Amino acid sequence: MKASGTELVTKLTQDPHKVRDEREKVLEVAIGRKVRAFRKQKNFTVAELSRLTDISIGMLSKIENGNTSPSLTTLQTLAHALSVPLTSLFKGYEERREAVHTKAGEGLEIEREGTRAGHQYNLLGHIGSNSSGVMVEPYLIELTKESDTFKTFQHEGIEMIYMLEGEVGYRHGSEHYTLQAGDTLFFDADAPHGPEILLKLPIRYLSIITYPRDR
Repeated sequence: MKASGTELVTKLTQDPHKVRDEREKVLEVAIGRKVRAFRKQKNFTVAELSRLTDISIGMLSKIENGNTSPSLTTLQTLAHALSVPLTSLFKGYEERREAVHTKAGEGLEIEREGTRAGHQYNLLGHIGSNSSGVMVEPYLIELTKESDTFKTFQHEGIEMIYMLEGEVGYRHGSEHYTLQAGDTLFFDADAPHGPEILLKLPIRYLSIITYPRDR
């Protein structure tokens, strides 16, 4: 079944232009977020954690919201009640947020599993362990007159194709799509898919694959 953007009925909640408050960068907020996350993992209410630690509900609320700087003794008490190492409460503050800049023509040319003859894959960047729990593989793919065509490429995750140049007949499952420069195809990559007919060469497109980090 073909779907278009006009058929999207689910309200999207991510704001791509949202800027976090400056105070969210400080240690107190990072600690508060970890305390709240560990408390929820244990299925503790604030009141239950208060009883376990003898820390008032009001103080716990301030800690979780990053509105106070808890003492080392308080943090040790919380870590003990939550059964986590003390250092884990600082993890969010210490984590590095990475960015990868790949200049034009400098993508790493690789062979992916299932790569066919004449299909040039350039990996445009890679970030390993990250806080989102999602892996993203961005590729620039180029097809020429020597390129094979195929119908049955399958892998886990979600994939998005954005056409840069040329024209291709692209199959996904039982559907066939004619893609030209500027077109986008977004799909479940577990279904058989691939460039079936090379209509106008050369063909260049971006392929962005996302999947859970712990597959």
